[in-house]
Amino acid sequence: KDVTYKPVVTFSINQSDGVTAVSDHLREATFEHFEVQNEIRVIHNFIDLQRFSLKPKDHFKKAIAPNNECILVHTSNFRKVKRASDVIHIFKKILEKVPSKLLMVGDGGDRVNCEQLCRQLGIAESVRFLGKQDAVEEILSVADLFIMPSESESFGLAALEAMACKVPVISSNAGGLPELNINGVTGFMSNVGDVESMANNAIYILEDSIRLEQFKENALKRAKEFELSLILPQYEDYYNEVRQRSLIKS
Repeated sequence: KDVTYKPVVTFSINQSDGVTAVSDHLREATFEHFEVQNEIRVIHNFIDLQRFSLKPKDHFKKAIAPNNECILVHTSNFRKVKRASDVIHIFKKILEKVPSKLLMVGDGGDRVNCEQLCRQLGIAESVRFLGKQDAVEEILSVADLFIMPSESESFGLAALEAMACKVPVISSNAGGLPELNINGVTGFMSNVGDVESMANNAIYILEDSIRLEQFKENALKRAKEFELSLILPQYEDYYNEVRQRSLIKS
């Protein structure tokens, strides 16, 4: 949306033979913010279930949560739009009801503020900042809940990665997230900034082990709908459609 990019983005889209977007939200936002006459085909993001799947990491889980605490995870680039500080506030409320640990994965400008906030709230002992990690799927494999309170998401690929590892998602309802996270089934969605609602929803899932397991199963089932083998053919079909159209024009 940066105005300095507007001319080149508009030109590129309008001059392309085929354009795709990873969500209906992104498609509509593109039409809203750019003077686009070209069509945009929605093909959702995909997940490689061979990589992102539940791994046997019981030893890792025991090291993080020696007293069988619940483990919550947030991954992001710690930009303001990710609202990582909301994750800290949400976790503080959860911790008051459910013994838990929080893993903050990634790095960025807002990380220092989040670390300071943990100290101010007196919860630093229960939070681990892990920095950038290549094997995110191994961390997700020990998680019970994924927290994503972003104020903007084109789709929510990090949430899909979590779901593929059987992790329910507590998220905002921003951007493309409603196209992925099914409210009350794979997790819950709340309005951006509604820390109270997100915390209450998280507690609701975590406080009952049978309920938690059902949400985990639902998350994996939903993730399978975005498996690479299902999404890739959509790109191939669209490519062939665009190619045929171009041949007719020529």
